[in-house]
Amino acid sequence: MSRRRRRCLVSAPALALLIASAGCSSADEAVKAAVPTPDSKVTELCRNLDKQLPKKVDGLGRADPEPKSELTAGWGDPAIILRCGVARPTEMNNPEADGVTADGVNWLIEKQDDGSFRFTSTLRKAYVEVTLPKERAGSGVSPLTDFAAPVKKSIPKGIA
Repeated sequence: MSRRRRRCLVSAPALALLIASAGCSSADEAVKAAVPTPDSKVTELCRNLDKQLPKKVDGLGRADPEPKSELTAGWGDPAIILRCGVARPTEMNNPEADGVTADGVNWLIEKQDDGSFRFTSTLRKAYVEVTLPKERAGSGVSPLTDFAAPVKKSIPKGIA
């Protein structure tokens, strides 16, 4: 009785596809967010906010952007991104700027060139920025309600 060895043959195109796909990792596609560099008082407020942030926003699970930081957070794909300790937006100087209040937290609204929306908290000791990608623009201010309680608890009212 002779034993036969089975061989697995892969065609050249299939091998090339396999090698090419192995070179593409999900880490290459990680969402990125610039980490703000506020002073130490604001940094401490933002760290407190990070501890209070919800696990889900608008029904989306938390998936933080790179590089990892207590000053940034993300939910879903495409991601809703939160950055705490950002600089005061110059648009806040515009008396005709659009704003909204969501569950007691005031936000400046800025539509971006790419169709996304940026919301920045106002009248708080630290500026909190939330960016909604254009794919989530239909959510309106709904995601902001998920941030209201953590912001109110962590970032006192006042002028930053």
